[in-house]
Amino acid sequence: MQKWPLFLLIVSLTMQAHAQGFLSVKGQDIVNENGKNVLLRGIGLGGWMLQEGYMLRIREDGQQHNIRKRIESLIGPEKTSAFYDSWLKNYINKADVDSLKAWGFNSIRLPLHYNLFTLPSEKEPVKGINTWIEKGFNLTDSLLSWCKANQIYLILDLHAAPGGQGNDLNISDRDPSLPSLWESDANQQKTIALWKKLATRYANEPWIGGYDILNEPNWGFDDPVNDKNGLKETNNIPLKKLLVEITSAIREVDKNHIIIIEGNGWGNNYSGMLPPWDKNMVLSFHKYWNYNDQHSIQYILDYRKKYNIPVWIGETGENSNVWYTQAVRLFEENNIGWAWWPLKKLGNNNPLQIPDNTLYNKLLNYWQGKGSRPSAGEAYQAVMSLSESAKIENNIVKYDVIDALIRQPFSDESKPFKSHTIIPGSIIHAVDYDLGGNRIAYMDTDTTDYHISDESTGGNQGKVYRNDGVDIIRSSNSNNYYVFNIESGEWLQYTVNSPNQNKYHLKFIVRGLKSGGQINFQLNGKSLFTVEVPIGNSWSEISLPSVNFSQGKNIIRVLAEKGGFEFKDIRITEKLIE
Repeated sequence: MQKWPLFLLIVSLTMQAHAQGFLSVKGQDIVNENGKNVLLRGIGLGGWMLQEGYMLRIREDGQQHNIRKRIESLIGPEKTSAFYDSWLKNYINKADVDSLKAWGFNSIRLPLHYNLFTLPSEKEPVKGINTWIEKGFNLTDSLLSWCKANQIYLILDLHAAPGGQGNDLNISDRDPSLPSLWESDANQQKTIALWKKLATRYANEPWIGGYDILNEPNWGFDDPVNDKNGLKETNNIPLKKLLVEITSAIREVDKNHIIIIEGNGWGNNYSGMLPPWDKNMVLSFHKYWNYNDQHSIQYILDYRKKYNIPVWIGETGENSNVWYTQAVRLFEENNIGWAWWPLKKLGNNNPLQIPDNTLYNKLLNYWQGKGSRPSAGEAYQAVMSLSESAKIENNIVKYDVIDALIRQPFSDESKPFKSHTIIPGSIIHAVDYDLGGNRIAYMDTDTTDYHISDESTGGNQGKVYRNDGVDIIRSSNSNNYYVFNIESGEWLQYTVNSPNQNKYHLKFIVRGLKSGGQINFQLNGKSLFTVEVPIGNSWSEISLPSVNFSQGKNIIRVLAEKGGFEFKDIRITEKLIE
């Protein structure tokens, strides 16, 4: 092996790290330094620097400052600060970024809370003079170093601006008892100064992909009573004015980076805001819970064409895997990069899931009025256990979600979810059906939440274990899972391996409830037999006729010819040697 002098090796690695250079705008494309189109496939780190209540299963008064007050009332300010320090340390680390790279993502959108970088305007010791806090900058520096090591672009997103930029309070941690961003010149000047400070610090960092300068403004400027979120706003004069001023401040110190803007009404209402005022600018839009058809994105494509400017989906997600696959396919077929929301939370439909935690669940019960007040010690243990659960090594990796985002949009093949071997004593859990889309790895009749488009809500009704259309629930007395709410015509597919060609006896573990059901067993594309599921509330074993498996790969399908039952396992009981 050729040995390079150390300084040449360092130079080579540095050149590789900077090989793609700064992202920039070329017509309707985002390109690298070589002019090559870059399709961003990203993840948003919602919940890290800015907590939203729903991510922690807190449904009322879910602004971060209210969550903090609740915790502080139980354990005091010192231990509350210790919890938040721990949360910031644990939630994202190099292992998270390494994993994102390995899974196929190439970018991260970082939602910033201004209060990690500067004091609130009302708490400044000298009015009009900004106090800078190193914590936020240091956290961002660390994340950037992990991104650079993986050649992942980092997009900075001001998610919580001073005072808060909208009437959807949780998004920006807004306190409505204080002046908003739009009601305070001091808050606006602080926002401008923060962006200039960030741009000064990162002006020469090519792995900073861009500056998303104000997340989801939602404010009724002309009609604050009847249009409080700015969906019908036709002028957007204060919004455009502030974004132009932020852009000017950034360009004083940084002419390298893309500037990303968002319209009013949660990022989509650009009335009165265009044409763009900077040559290196991208339009962002956000998309949730509607159809994934060309019509749903045509308005932003029209802007792209009219103003010859790239567009980027800065936030989307919070749905089923079917919706994810549809959306990614739609975006990429239209050369639109995307950032999914979020990487992790206490919930099932993201790449990483922060697992249930007994201590924290008791605390939630208290906050919901379902349990007694914990002691200070118990409450401290609860929040610190939550912080520990946020580490990636304690997260549940949702491979079905990752597969739906990265592979399934352009593949009609299924893959095993888990390895299944046909030998006596082995168990195939019903919930471990193959990876793949609806009608490829399974068939379910209600797979997707389209409630913005037609009020329909579908997907996994149990909201546990997997994020497809298949309805999965956890046993009340264990961590075992099973399929429920099975309707006629639905089916599940399992790729299994048989060491030899042989016949085996199998059993279904099922529960017929009030109506029973019928199961058709299929192997390698052939229907073999149909069995009856007896009515009853207890789990039953149904013995199947002998099944002849080929050596190697086999495909099992379990079809509900008549629904109404629940399905737990397939068990291989014995081998029949002839």
